[in-house]
This record gives sequence, structure tokens and C-alpha cells, in this order.
Amino acid sequence: MSGSIDYTVLFPASATPADGLVGALYGSAAPAAASSPLQALRAAETNESRDIAVTAKQPQVAREVAAFRAAVAKAKTPAELLRNPAALKVLLTAGGLSDQIAYPALAQRALLSNTKDKAALANKLNVVDSRWQPFVQTYDFANKGLSVLTKPQVLSSIANAYAEVSWRQSLDATTPGLSNALSFRAQAAGVTSVDQILGNPILRDVITTALNIPKQIAFQGIPTQERAISTRLDLAKLKDKHFVDTLTQNYLLNKANDGTQTTGQASIEQLASRAAGLVV
Repeated sequence: MSGSIDYTVLFPASATPADGLVGALYGSAAPAAASSPLQALRAAETNESRDIAVTAKQPQVAREVAAFRAAVAKAKTPAELLRNPAALKVLLTAGGLSDQIAYPALAQRALLSNTKDKAALANKLNVVDSRWQPFVQTYDFANKGLSVLTKPQVLSSIANAYAEVSWRQSLDATTPGLSNALSFRAQAAGVTSVDQILGNPILRDVITTALNIPKQIAFQGIPTQERAISTRLDLAKLKDKHFVDTLTQNYLLNKANDGTQTTGQASIEQLASRAAGLVV
């Protein structure tokens, strides 16, 4: 695509961790410990399974999961369950929507809405944040009540996902953006349109940061945002592992340079601004 960036120029295939962008920031004599963003990323990927298991056993995480299971066992209706702050926290966090915990009323309405109805809140929110619709459809509280949550394997999956997200969030404390970097690497190959990027807070954060696109672009119209990305990025390259590696490295380095630590998830104010009145 015309105007796309060839990141192989910045980080050639033959480069070592001390070369290219990483070397430019840390120098060829970078410490052997996981002190650079790239080293932290590699360590996280290598130790992921072990570290998630350790996180699941941490007292706070174990207590929160236990509280969720107790709330599910006690609740008679989805509305009753979702009014429980502990249950809502675990459910949203496990579903990748931890940034919405601060807005319980909105989350409850979205989760109780029927996605089969075009006017449903979940469908309206999905226009600007593509996490919502599949999340609500997973449990389908509007049509299935609590039946999905009566399955032991579902409760176990939620508990595991909660531990994983908790682990990922802890990574950002020492390496800003590392959680998003891991998620991006897992999702990149499936990206086929710029709208997918704009509608996914994690993809948006990683790609705009890596390409040095100002955050203020979010206040522009959708066509302008689309052009800002499409003229800088050849989407076909997201299927190339080396290119994705390099884009991820650039993202982490930019995070380290500007000192900005973000979750990559849009605030409700941003969603409302971009929705332009969709939420009523």
C-alpha cells in the first residue's frame, strides 16, 4: 500500500535485541536482566503459563474469584447478580472490559440488553467499542438468564481469564503497555480492516502509538482517523510475524519514552464522544 511504513528498515531480520530500535534506546550493553521493553516482553511470553498460575493463587485474586462464585450461586436473576459489585468486577475483568467497572449502571444495562434487538445498548456501544457485542452475546442474559453460568466449565474459564487479566495488568506496573503488547501480538493476524483497529481499544492504542499518530486523532471524524492509519500501515503486513514483532517493539519503546502508562481501553467519556449520541 502506498505510504505504508516498512519497519524492516528500522529493525532488520538479522538484528539482535541490542540492535535497531532497542539498541538505539538502551545501547548495545543493555543489562542481561529483563530491563528493556523487549526483554520484558520475551520474559512475559516465556513465563506466561507459570505466572498466571501463580497469580490465580494470590490471596486477593483467589478471594475475588470465590466471591464471584458465591454471588453466582446465590443470585436468582441476572439483574441481581450484576448488582453485586464483586461479581460485576470479575465478569467484566475476565471479559477484557475492566475499564468499565467504574460505570456499573452502563455495564449492567449493556449486559442485560438483547443483542437481537438492533436498538439494544450493547449493539449501540459496539459501534465504537467492538468488545461489547460478543461479550454480551457470550452470556445472553436477556434470553438465557443465568443458565450459561450454571456450567462448571464456564465458571472455570472465567476464573482463569480473571487470573490472566490480573497478571497482565501487573506487568504494566513495571513495563508500560506490556499487557496491550501481548494482546496485540495474539490478535494482529486477524485484523483485516482499519475499522477493526478503531473499534478495538487495545489495537488502537498499540498501532497509533507505534506509528506516532497523536491521540487527539480520536476527536476527528472517522474518515480522518481511517486515513491516518491506512496511509501509514499496510494491513497485509500484520500477518507477518517479523513485522508484528517490530511494530510491537516500537510501541513498547514509545511507551517507555513518553512515560505514559495506559490500559489501551477507552474511557466512557471517549466512547460517548465517539458515539455522538448513540447511547440514550
